[in-house]
Order: sequence, then C-alpha cells, then structure tokens
Amino acid sequence: MDIRFLNDMKKVLYDQEWAKNAHNFELYYMDRGLEKKQELRYDITTIPSRMLGKEFVKTKGHEHIGKYKEAYMVLEGEAIYLMQKYAQAEIQDVYTVKAQKGDAVVIPPYYGHVSINPSNKTLKMANWVSEECKSCYDLFQEKQGACYYYTESGWIKNKKYKNIPELRFEKPLKNISKAGMAKLVDA
Repeated sequence: MDIRFLNDMKKVLYDQEWAKNAHNFELYYMDRGLEKKQELRYDITTIPSRMLGKEFVKTKGHEHIGKYKEAYMVLEGEAIYLMQKYAQAEIQDVYTVKAQKGDAVVIPPYYGHVSINPSNKTLKMANWVSEECKSCYDLFQEKQGACYYYTESGWIKNKKYKNIPELRFEKPLKNISKAGMAKLVDA
C-alpha cells in the first residue's frame, strides 16, 4: 500500500495559508496491482473525508504520458473527477463528472485528472489502467494543482492558468461491471 501524505500535496493545494502551518498527516491510500488482466492493472484508492483548509480532499493530480485511458468506479461514497486537457501551454477543455457508488468514469487519453471526495464519507474507488502507463505530476505541481479547485464555496479557478474554459458537467456511466470497466480502457 502506498500512502499520500499532506507534505506530498502542499504544492497543489488551493489554501496555501492553511498548508503553511498544517502538520503532516496521511491523506489517502493506494493499493496498486491488486489484479492483472492482460496488460491492465487494477488498483483501489481510499480517500477519507476531510478538508484541506477551504478545499475538499483530493488526489494530487497527474497526466498520463502517452495515449492511455483509465476507468474508475466508485465502490463507496461519492467522487468528483475533474479532467483537463492541457496543450500548447493552455487548457483546451475541462469538465467534471460527479459519481456515486456503482458509477464509472473514463479518463480520456491526454487528459490530466484529479479525484475529489466532496462528502463526509470515505471514498473508495477502483481503477483499471495499462501497466505501461506512466504518470506525470509536473504540470499540477508547477501550476499549484488543476485549473479548478473544489472548495467549501464551490468551484474556484486556479489563477496560475491562463484562459481557462468554463467548467462543463458530464454524467457518469451506469451499470458497468468490473470486467466492463477493463473493456473501456482496453478499447
């Protein structure tokens, strides 16, 4: 099990004032490679409910190096997946999908993404991704997170990005099985 600590995340948080004085603690847990299917890896991430200052707890955020998709399913709680396409030094597209237990979401190729726990319950989610897929955290660290933050006041644009498109809201996929998730990534 890998553990992401607050100190690993301070560079991507909205509330930098809060982060300056916050003590290091465990934020979320990643169990990788729990199952393998052909060239895909099955992971589970658990994100307890908490606030990071004014912002809801989230994953660090990353982009995939190469043309890789990833499929997520909410196993417990609820999630908001924020996806952003960054090209030619600016955000080309950005949208979110709010998902409940049993809902699935596909991260398209060339989209960076962040998973957010917006509730007072623990979020547990599973994902299928290619074992060849490598994650790059550089843009999110350089720009202090994704192009939007989800806070107690709602969505706030990250001023470190230029020309951020308006946020779109999409719906999750319903009634997708674990095997169906793997097919979404493999397709």
